[in-house]
Amino acid sequence: MRLAIAIMAAGKGTRLKSKRPKVLHEIGGRPLLAHVIRAAAQIVSPEDIFVIVGHEAERVKAAVAATGVKFVLQAEQRGTGHAIQCAQDSVAGYDTLLVLSGDVPLIRPETIARMRDFHLQQDAAMTILTAVPENPFGYGRVIRLTAGSPEVAAIVEQKALTPEQEKAPEINSGIYAFATNSLFSHINQLQVNNAHGELYLTDMASLLVQDKLRVVATKSESATEVLGANTIAEMMELDAAMRITSANKLMAAGVTIFRPETVTIDSDVIVGADTVIEPFVQLLGQTKIGEDCRIRSYSVLENATLANGVLVRQGCVIADSTIDDDAMIGPYAHVRPGSELGVGVHVGNFVETKKVKMGPGSKANHLTYLGDAEIGSGTNIGAGTITCNYDGVDKFQTLIGNEVFVGSDSTLVAPIRIGDRAFVGAGSCITEDVPEDALAIGRGRQVTKPEWAKTKGPLCRKKQ
Repeated sequence: MRLAIAIMAAGKGTRLKSKRPKVLHEIGGRPLLAHVIRAAAQIVSPEDIFVIVGHEAERVKAAVAATGVKFVLQAEQRGTGHAIQCAQDSVAGYDTLLVLSGDVPLIRPETIARMRDFHLQQDAAMTILTAVPENPFGYGRVIRLTAGSPEVAAIVEQKALTPEQEKAPEINSGIYAFATNSLFSHINQLQVNNAHGELYLTDMASLLVQDKLRVVATKSESATEVLGANTIAEMMELDAAMRITSANKLMAAGVTIFRPETVTIDSDVIVGADTVIEPFVQLLGQTKIGEDCRIRSYSVLENATLANGVLVRQGCVIADSTIDDDAMIGPYAHVRPGSELGVGVHVGNFVETKKVKMGPGSKANHLTYLGDAEIGSGTNIGAGTITCNYDGVDKFQTLIGNEVFVGSDSTLVAPIRIGDRAFVGAGSCITEDVPEDALAIGRGRQVTKPEWAKTKGPLCRKKQ
């Protein structure tokens, strides 16, 4: 039995009032479409997933190309039925076709698998995944042949419902399974019988029933996972649902999250047991945090990797960087992409790093910029130190050895190398290499003029 999955992703989403294609709006740190592809890829391999694109097709394809799925172009968007007609040549060789919506990001692979299994067990031509939301108004209703029967008589849109049918609790989720032979032997019988001039895949149910083929329905365990969003506000409700689910999973695995409703956690974030996340933290992208860490309030971590026992104090920003065991960051530090901070490193308040490697036990505790530098172990970088790594055209590297002491307010002009155990005097501008065990001082000699203030100082001149 060959199984394919088609994902509808061609629409504009005009009700969002956005220039961005609907399926590229994000919740949980990923585009809606990426969530659906991720769920589908746990059922079949990516080469058996066909994403039907149309509106801004190239932009949509670029956003998810790395997933390895295939694409079908629906150049003119004439409805869901027309979308499957466009995909016919691509999927006709499969025995079964599952149809998912690219804007239903909470769909779980378990639900897709249950629908597939039910469809095969029932030997059906079409299976409809249904749901029972609190308020079904506005959704098409699935009318079963008899109460309790799996068989479906019809799908009726909201405006066509009779008073009796309005009481029907089940809605059509827009997610289906088809026997491809039955589907494609009837797909060209779809007709335009609506104000939008479109071909609707929902009409396949009545076509198949009329031909005495089995159309059945199975109900999802949760209405939330099969509902899409037609407004930004509805989308943010889905985002909130996904993020609280992520937080709950982490807490169930031993992570402490204070005020989880205030914390933003993307769906791909991993956090180890006994780590504490304080209110108003953001953990984004592919962030991975080890055990026994503490992330204090208002810190933002994006694609960051933290080992065990790391303390991130308040208000830090850490992006695309790695931090080893027992390091201490912040408060108000900015760890920029490419930073690699070793075991026990201290990066303190208002310190900025970029493409920096700091060895075990090294410290930069105050008001410092370190860019394009390699720093050995046990080195101390004094307050106000900066590496001058950019000459306006090119970037240059600063190499600082082990157990070096760089005095406060020093300027290190790259390219430069400072040897092991060297000292740099405070307030120095260092432009030449410093050998091991040397003392480098690069500042003007102090000149003191006695009585100058009495005879030539500004107050003296003012009195005159």
